[in-house]
Amino acid sequence: MQQRAFSNTNLLLLAFTYLCYFGQIGVLIPYLGVFLDARGFSSADIGQLMAFITLSRIVGPYLWALLADKSGKNLRTLQLGCLLSLATISLVMLVNGFWALTLAIGLMMMFNTAILPQIEVLTMSCVQGNSTRYGRIRLWGSIGYIVLTILTGMMIDIFSAEAPVIITVVVLALLFIGSLFLVEPQRKIETEQSQTSIWHKIKTPVFISFLLSALLLQMSFGPYYGFFALYARDLGYSGQATGWLIAVGVMVEVGIFIVAGGVIKRCGVKWILIVSMGLTSLRWALLATFAHNVYLLILSQMLHAFSFGMIHAASIHFIHQYFGKTFQSRGQAIYISVAFGIGGAIGNFAAGSLWAQGQGAELTFWLASTVAFCAAACLLPIASKDMNRKP
Repeated sequence: MQQRAFSNTNLLLLAFTYLCYFGQIGVLIPYLGVFLDARGFSSADIGQLMAFITLSRIVGPYLWALLADKSGKNLRTLQLGCLLSLATISLVMLVNGFWALTLAIGLMMMFNTAILPQIEVLTMSCVQGNSTRYGRIRLWGSIGYIVLTILTGMMIDIFSAEAPVIITVVVLALLFIGSLFLVEPQRKIETEQSQTSIWHKIKTPVFISFLLSALLLQMSFGPYYGFFALYARDLGYSGQATGWLIAVGVMVEVGIFIVAGGVIKRCGVKWILIVSMGLTSLRWALLATFAHNVYLLILSQMLHAFSFGMIHAASIHFIHQYFGKTFQSRGQAIYISVAFGIGGAIGNFAAGSLWAQGQGAELTFWLASTVAFCAAACLLPIASKDMNRKP
């Protein structure tokens, strides 16, 4: 069983798991605003609903990670999260109204938070901490995102704005089935860490700065995740064109994941994050001012390779090194809860309040650009060596 966990078959199954997980993210997150708009919601309603459902990512990740760390069953936690996510997103096809949809999608998001941290832990264990091999497996998540984003844009043009939910149900079903065939490596207990509280690692200046920076970065993504597809439609781009625009950055991201391990070793986590966040600030500025120019819009989308791809790879590398095996699930959960939960909720709510049916788009993206710049600035006081070693 232990040998099977490190086999090529198991690594291929992990790649398929990434493909399905990020594929369903590429379906639901970019097009949720389009789906809600078609059901009659205003931009303020969409921002509030997305803020509420994002709040479910605050408590969920830590509870799931605590279960995984205490039980030592990361794979069982992953499978349960897949099954419950599938069950709750299926309800979206049966209900309508603000609170009914908020509850259904919010529960789906909470159960969904069980999935990625466990995939990351399983993958890093199966590649035995090799960041280069991790990057090559993780890039299949980007491929899934690309394919499903383009497909969903086409399906919206051909059928209706209900397509994102239907496709998400199918992809989550495939994700659950694939997870049933995965094999989990046997965990080795780290006695030194088992005697130490995780609080010792959380309260250090380096981790607090990292967390604040991540929170601000995800705040800056609020207008993009909530309204980019609607923004592109208002500018005259078709659903299929929007799908390609979203996919462009992820295509470049594939190349980033191939080389990420070597770049992180050469440049270090701190400067990878600072430079990538600076490029994210530039990206939102381009969207604010030049989105009508298709070439500059494509350029801004290509910066997604840094604003998500490189930042994600560097952040996971930092958390894996910083928390070690005993606390890595909870470490990732804290990161997801604070950055994607609190930061995402604030960003979505603010974007919905400012968007004003598209009239406030330019102001909203300029504010996002400023927030991303502040995220980079948070890391400047931290010594580079402190982000590349255990405390």
